[in-house]
Amino acid sequence: MMLAVAAAVLWALGWWVNVRLANGPASDKPAVKVLIPAIFGLTIVVVWEMLVRGFEVNPVLLPAPSAILGRLASEGPRLWADFEQTIVKGAMTGYLIGGLAALGTAILADRSDFLTRGILPVGSFMAALPIVGIAPIFVKWFGSDWESKAAVVAVMVYFPILVNTVAGLRDTGSMQRDLMRTYGAGYWPTLMKLRLPAAMPFIFNGLKIATTLALIGAIVAEFFGSPTVGMGFRISTSFGQLALDMVWAEIVIAALAGSAFYGAMVLIEKRVTFWHPSQR
Repeated sequence: MMLAVAAAVLWALGWWVNVRLANGPASDKPAVKVLIPAIFGLTIVVVWEMLVRGFEVNPVLLPAPSAILGRLASEGPRLWADFEQTIVKGAMTGYLIGGLAALGTAILADRSDFLTRGILPVGSFMAALPIVGIAPIFVKWFGSDWESKAAVVAVMVYFPILVNTVAGLRDTGSMQRDLMRTYGAGYWPTLMKLRLPAAMPFIFNGLKIATTLALIGAIVAEFFGSPTVGMGFRISTSFGQLALDMVWAEIVIAALAGSAFYGAMVLIEKRVTFWHPSQR
Protein backbone atom coordinates (compact mmCIF):
# COMPACT_ATOMS: atom_id res chain seq x y z
CA MET A 1 0.00 0.00 0.00
CA MET A 2 2.87 2.36 0.77
CA LEU A 3 4.27 1.84 -2.73
CA ALA A 4 0.86 2.65 -4.20
CA VAL A 5 0.71 5.91 -2.24
CA ALA A 6 4.26 6.74 -3.27
CA ALA A 7 3.35 6.05 -6.89
CA ALA A 8 0.39 8.43 -6.68
CA VAL A 9 2.59 11.12 -5.14
CA LEU A 10 5.24 10.62 -7.82
CA TRP A 11 2.63 10.84 -10.57
CA ALA A 12 1.26 14.08 -9.15
CA LEU A 13 4.79 15.49 -8.84
CA GLY A 14 5.66 14.59 -12.41
CA TRP A 15 2.40 16.12 -13.63
CA TRP A 16 3.07 19.33 -11.71
CA VAL A 17 6.61 19.63 -13.09
CA ASN A 18 5.42 19.13 -16.67
CA VAL A 19 2.64 21.69 -16.27
CA ARG A 20 5.15 24.23 -14.95
CA LEU A 21 7.53 23.54 -17.82
CA ALA A 22 4.81 23.65 -20.47
CA ASN A 23 3.43 26.97 -19.19
CA GLY A 24 6.75 28.53 -18.27
CA PRO A 25 8.65 31.29 -20.12
CA ALA A 26 11.11 28.76 -21.59
CA SER A 27 8.44 26.42 -23.01
CA ASP A 28 9.47 27.15 -26.61
CA LYS A 29 13.10 26.18 -26.11
CA PRO A 30 14.19 22.88 -27.73
CA ALA A 31 15.59 21.50 -24.48
CA VAL A 32 12.27 22.00 -22.69
CA LYS A 33 10.34 20.42 -25.57
CA VAL A 34 12.49 17.30 -25.16
CA LEU A 35 12.42 17.38 -21.35
CA ILE A 36 8.62 17.38 -21.06
CA PRO A 37 7.97 14.04 -22.84
CA ALA A 38 11.11 12.57 -21.19
CA ILE A 39 9.79 13.37 -17.71
CA PHE A 40 6.34 12.08 -18.63
CA GLY A 41 7.71 8.79 -19.97
CA LEU A 42 10.06 8.28 -17.02
CA THR A 43 7.22 8.95 -14.59
CA ILE A 44 5.07 6.31 -16.29
CA VAL A 45 7.86 3.72 -16.12
CA VAL A 46 8.66 4.37 -12.45
CA VAL A 47 4.99 4.36 -11.41
CA TRP A 48 4.50 1.14 -13.41
CA GLU A 49 7.41 -0.47 -11.53
CA MET A 50 6.12 0.66 -8.15
CA LEU A 51 2.54 -0.49 -8.76
CA VAL A 52 3.57 -3.90 -10.08
CA ARG A 53 5.80 -4.49 -7.07
CA GLY A 54 3.40 -2.93 -4.58
CA PHE A 55 0.41 -5.03 -5.65
CA GLU A 56 2.57 -8.08 -6.47
CA VAL A 57 1.15 -8.38 -9.96
CA ASN A 58 1.79 -11.74 -11.60
CA PRO A 59 4.55 -11.37 -14.24
CA VAL A 60 2.39 -13.39 -16.62
CA LEU A 61 -0.16 -10.57 -16.55
CA LEU A 62 2.21 -7.60 -16.47
CA PRO A 63 5.98 -7.81 -15.95
CA ALA A 64 7.85 -5.01 -14.21
CA PRO A 65 9.95 -2.62 -16.33
CA SER A 66 13.06 -3.89 -14.54
CA ALA A 67 12.28 -7.43 -15.75
CA ILE A 68 11.83 -6.14 -19.30
CA LEU A 69 15.12 -4.25 -19.07
CA GLY A 70 16.83 -7.38 -17.80
CA ARG A 71 15.50 -9.34 -20.75
CA LEU A 72 16.75 -6.66 -23.13
CA ALA A 73 20.21 -6.96 -21.60
CA SER A 74 20.37 -10.76 -21.50
CA GLU A 75 18.83 -11.46 -24.92
CA GLY A 76 20.71 -8.83 -26.92
CA PRO A 77 21.97 -11.07 -29.77
CA ARG A 78 18.60 -12.76 -30.25
CA LEU A 79 16.73 -9.46 -30.18
CA TRP A 80 19.15 -7.97 -32.69
CA ALA A 81 18.61 -10.94 -35.03
CA ASP A 82 14.85 -10.43 -34.73
CA PHE A 83 15.24 -6.71 -35.43
CA GLU A 84 17.38 -7.35 -38.48
CA GLN A 85 14.97 -9.94 -39.87
CA THR A 86 11.78 -7.96 -39.32
CA ILE A 87 12.71 -4.29 -39.50
CA VAL A 88 15.76 -4.14 -41.74
CA LYS A 89 14.84 -6.87 -44.21
CA GLY A 90 11.07 -7.04 -44.10
CA ALA A 91 9.84 -3.55 -43.21
CA MET A 92 12.53 -1.39 -44.83
CA THR A 93 12.68 -3.39 -48.08
CA GLY A 94 8.90 -3.38 -48.41
CA TYR A 95 8.78 0.32 -47.58
CA LEU A 96 11.25 1.16 -50.35
CA ILE A 97 9.52 -1.06 -52.90
CA GLY A 98 6.04 0.22 -52.06
CA GLY A 99 7.16 3.85 -51.92
CA LEU A 100 8.98 3.77 -55.25
CA ALA A 101 6.08 1.94 -56.89
CA ALA A 102 3.62 4.51 -55.55
CA LEU A 103 5.72 7.46 -56.75
CA GLY A 104 6.11 5.93 -60.21
CA THR A 105 2.40 5.14 -60.43
CA ALA A 106 1.48 8.67 -59.33
CA ILE A 107 3.60 10.20 -62.11
CA LEU A 108 2.03 7.87 -64.68
CA ALA A 109 -1.46 8.67 -63.39
CA ASP A 110 -0.66 12.38 -63.47
CA ARG A 111 -0.19 12.19 -67.22
CA SER A 112 -3.49 10.44 -67.87
CA ASP A 113 -6.96 11.11 -66.47
CA PHE A 114 -7.88 7.58 -67.54
CA LEU A 115 -5.15 6.11 -65.34
CA THR A 116 -6.08 8.38 -62.46
CA ARG A 117 -9.69 7.27 -62.57
CA GLY A 118 -8.68 3.63 -62.86
CA ILE A 119 -5.75 3.40 -60.44
CA LEU A 120 -7.15 5.31 -57.46
CA PRO A 121 -10.22 3.05 -57.03
CA VAL A 122 -7.94 0.01 -57.29
CA GLY A 123 -5.64 1.60 -54.72
CA SER A 124 -8.61 2.17 -52.42
CA PHE A 125 -9.51 -1.49 -52.79
CA MET A 126 -5.94 -2.54 -51.95
CA ALA A 127 -5.91 -0.28 -48.89
CA ALA A 128 -9.08 -1.96 -47.63
CA LEU A 129 -7.57 -5.45 -47.84
CA PRO A 130 -7.09 -6.85 -44.31
CA ILE A 131 -3.53 -7.80 -43.50
CA VAL A 132 -4.70 -11.04 -41.88
CA GLY A 133 -6.11 -11.99 -45.27
CA ILE A 134 -3.22 -11.13 -47.55
CA ALA A 135 -0.36 -12.19 -45.26
CA PRO A 136 -0.96 -15.97 -45.47
CA ILE A 137 -1.45 -15.68 -49.25
CA PHE A 138 1.85 -13.89 -49.67
CA VAL A 139 3.56 -16.47 -47.46
CA LYS A 140 2.34 -19.15 -49.87
CA TRP A 141 3.52 -17.15 -52.88
CA PHE A 142 6.91 -15.91 -51.68
CA GLY A 143 7.82 -18.35 -48.92
CA SER A 144 8.10 -17.91 -45.17
CA ASP A 145 11.26 -15.80 -45.16
CA TRP A 146 11.44 -11.99 -45.19
CA GLU A 147 10.47 -11.68 -48.86
CA SER A 148 6.80 -12.37 -48.12
CA LYS A 149 6.84 -9.81 -45.28
CA ALA A 150 8.35 -7.22 -47.61
CA ALA A 151 5.55 -7.90 -50.11
CA VAL A 152 2.90 -7.37 -47.42
CA VAL A 153 4.56 -4.10 -46.35
CA ALA A 154 4.79 -2.91 -49.97
CA VAL A 155 1.05 -3.39 -50.43
CA MET A 156 0.25 -1.63 -47.15
CA VAL A 157 2.37 1.48 -47.79
CA TYR A 158 1.54 1.76 -51.49
CA PHE A 159 -1.87 3.39 -51.23
CA PRO A 160 -1.23 6.21 -48.70
CA ILE A 161 1.89 7.30 -50.57
CA LEU A 162 0.07 7.09 -53.92
CA VAL A 163 -2.92 9.16 -52.82
CA ASN A 164 -0.82 11.86 -51.19
CA THR A 165 1.53 12.09 -54.17
CA VAL A 166 -1.33 12.43 -56.65
CA ALA A 167 -2.93 15.13 -54.48
CA GLY A 168 0.39 16.95 -54.20
CA LEU A 169 1.04 16.92 -57.94
CA ARG A 170 -2.35 18.57 -58.47
CA ASP A 171 -1.77 21.21 -55.81
CA THR A 172 0.01 23.74 -58.03
CA GLY A 173 -2.17 26.59 -59.29
CA SER A 174 -3.02 27.29 -62.92
CA MET A 175 -1.12 30.60 -62.78
CA GLN A 176 2.07 28.79 -61.80
CA ARG A 177 1.68 26.25 -64.60
CA ASP A 178 0.89 28.98 -67.11
CA LEU A 179 4.05 30.79 -66.07
CA MET A 180 6.12 27.68 -66.72
CA ARG A 181 4.53 27.30 -70.16
CA THR A 182 5.35 30.95 -70.84
CA TYR A 183 8.99 30.12 -70.19
CA GLY A 184 8.71 27.30 -72.74
CA ALA A 185 8.96 24.50 -70.15
CA GLY A 186 7.52 21.14 -71.15
CA TYR A 187 5.97 18.49 -68.94
CA TRP A 188 9.16 17.08 -67.43
CA PRO A 189 10.85 20.41 -66.60
CA THR A 190 7.57 21.59 -65.07
CA LEU A 191 7.30 18.37 -63.10
CA MET A 192 10.86 18.47 -61.76
CA LYS A 193 11.15 22.21 -61.09
CA LEU A 194 7.61 23.13 -60.01
CA ARG A 195 5.11 20.38 -59.38
CA LEU A 196 7.26 17.77 -57.65
CA PRO A 197 8.87 20.27 -55.23
CA ALA A 198 5.41 21.70 -54.48
CA ALA A 199 4.12 18.18 -53.83
CA MET A 200 6.80 17.37 -51.26
CA PRO A 201 4.69 18.24 -48.18
CA PHE A 202 2.00 15.85 -49.43
CA ILE A 203 4.52 13.14 -50.30
CA PHE A 204 6.15 13.31 -46.87
CA ASN A 205 2.73 13.12 -45.26
CA GLY A 206 2.21 9.79 -47.01
CA LEU A 207 5.73 8.64 -46.17
CA LYS A 208 5.22 9.39 -42.47
CA ILE A 209 1.92 7.52 -42.40
CA ALA A 210 3.60 4.59 -44.13
CA THR A 211 6.36 4.30 -41.49
CA THR A 212 3.99 2.92 -38.88
CA LEU A 213 2.16 0.76 -41.43
CA ALA A 214 5.46 -0.81 -42.50
CA LEU A 215 6.37 -1.91 -38.98
CA ILE A 216 2.89 -3.21 -38.22
CA GLY A 217 2.71 -5.09 -41.51
CA ALA A 218 6.10 -6.76 -41.10
CA ILE A 219 5.45 -7.89 -37.52
CA VAL A 220 1.88 -9.12 -38.04
CA ALA A 221 2.78 -10.95 -41.26
CA GLU A 222 5.25 -13.08 -39.30
CA PHE A 223 2.38 -14.52 -37.29
CA PHE A 224 1.33 -16.45 -40.41
CA GLY A 225 4.64 -18.06 -41.24
CA SER A 226 8.29 -17.24 -40.69
CA PRO A 227 11.63 -18.93 -39.98
CA THR A 228 12.66 -19.28 -36.35
CA VAL A 229 13.65 -15.62 -36.15
CA GLY A 230 11.76 -12.34 -36.31
CA MET A 231 9.88 -10.04 -33.97
CA GLY A 232 6.45 -11.40 -34.85
CA PHE A 233 7.65 -14.99 -34.48
CA ARG A 234 9.27 -14.17 -31.13
CA ILE A 235 6.17 -12.41 -29.80
CA SER A 236 3.97 -15.35 -30.79
CA THR A 237 6.19 -18.07 -29.35
CA SER A 238 7.10 -16.13 -26.19
CA PHE A 239 3.42 -15.50 -25.48
CA GLY A 240 2.75 -19.22 -25.81
CA GLN A 241 5.55 -19.85 -23.32
CA LEU A 242 4.14 -17.17 -20.94
CA ALA A 243 7.42 -15.26 -21.22
CA LEU A 244 5.72 -11.88 -21.17
CA ASP A 245 8.93 -10.03 -20.38
CA MET A 246 10.29 -11.17 -23.76
CA VAL A 247 7.09 -10.07 -25.46
CA TRP A 248 7.39 -6.62 -23.89
CA ALA A 249 11.07 -6.46 -24.83
CA GLU A 250 10.12 -6.95 -28.48
CA ILE A 251 7.38 -4.33 -28.12
CA VAL A 252 9.88 -1.83 -26.70
CA ILE A 253 12.25 -2.42 -29.60
CA ALA A 254 9.44 -2.05 -32.12
CA ALA A 255 8.29 1.19 -30.48
CA LEU A 256 11.82 2.62 -30.46
CA ALA A 257 12.39 1.60 -34.08
CA GLY A 258 9.07 3.10 -35.16
CA SER A 259 9.77 6.35 -33.34
CA ALA A 260 13.26 6.58 -34.85
CA PHE A 261 11.92 5.82 -38.34
CA TYR A 262 9.20 8.45 -38.03
CA GLY A 263 11.63 10.97 -36.55
CA ALA A 264 14.06 10.43 -39.43
CA MET A 265 11.27 11.18 -41.90
CA VAL A 266 10.40 14.36 -40.01
CA LEU A 267 14.02 15.53 -40.08
CA ILE A 268 14.31 14.83 -43.81
CA GLU A 269 11.02 16.63 -44.39
CA LYS A 270 12.32 19.72 -42.57
CA ARG A 271 15.41 19.73 -44.77
CA VAL A 272 13.51 19.27 -48.02
CA THR A 273 10.45 21.44 -47.33
CA PHE A 274 12.12 24.23 -45.34
CA TRP A 275 10.24 26.74 -47.48
CA HIS A 276 6.80 25.49 -46.51
CA PRO A 277 4.81 27.47 -43.88
CA SER A 278 4.42 24.33 -41.73
CA GLN A 279 8.19 24.27 -41.14
CA ARG A 280 8.51 27.85 -39.95
